[in-house]
Parts: sequence; structure tokens; C-alpha cells
Amino acid sequence: QVQLVESGGGSVQAGGSLRLSCAAYGYPASSYCMGWFRQAPGKELEGVATIDDDGSTSYADSVKDRFTISKDNAKNTLYLQMNSLKPEDTAMYYCAADGRSCPDANSGMDYWGKGTLVTISS
Repeated sequence: QVQLVESGGGSVQAGGSLRLSCAAYGYPASSYCMGWFRQAPGKELEGVATIDDDGSTSYADSVKDRFTISKDNAKNTLYLQMNSLKPEDTAMYYCAADGRSCPDANSGMDYWGKGTLVTISS
């Protein structure tokens, strides 16, 4: 079975940076979409960023120019570099993957990690 394990979450002051990592184990497809989603208390799940098998990326407007998604194929690891963090970035961040291309996958991703908590203080 597929397993996604997030790490790198924590508490940081506004304006600071964090890098989240997601290690993928047993992923079945060679062509796939991977991405980061987040959910703040009392709010709906929000797509943050995705990266397709060809390297194409997509970002939510709220994180554009502050966050960067990338992956290391050799290590089967997904990253999210988060800079200029704001209190509104506080959320549980989830790594997700799907065997389809990103436009077809979106929030209907097949595989999910358990999440890593990011807390931004003022």
C-alpha cells in the first residue's frame, strides 16, 4: 500500500520560513500528481500547491510568490518551501498523491499523509 509521511512542521514567527517534506513509499504510478493541501480550524480543505510528473506547478493565489513546491525523484520526496509566513498560514498541512495528471486529480487525490501542523505566531 502507498504511504505518505510528512515532516518539517512546527511553530515559527510571522515572516519566518519552514520547509515541509513528504516521503512517499510504495507509490504505484510512474506518472503522477503530487501536492500539498491544508486545513485551518473551522475551514475547508484548501489546495496549496501541486507539481505534475513533467514538473509543471500550480499555486493557490494566497501562497503565490511565497511558497515553492519541488520534488526529488531519486529520493521519492516532495517538498514545500514556505517563506514570508503569515498567521493565516496556520493549518494542518497534508501531502497527497494521485496516479493521474494534476488537472484530473485536484482535490480528489487518492493517497494522503496524516498531516504536519504549522503554527505561525504574530
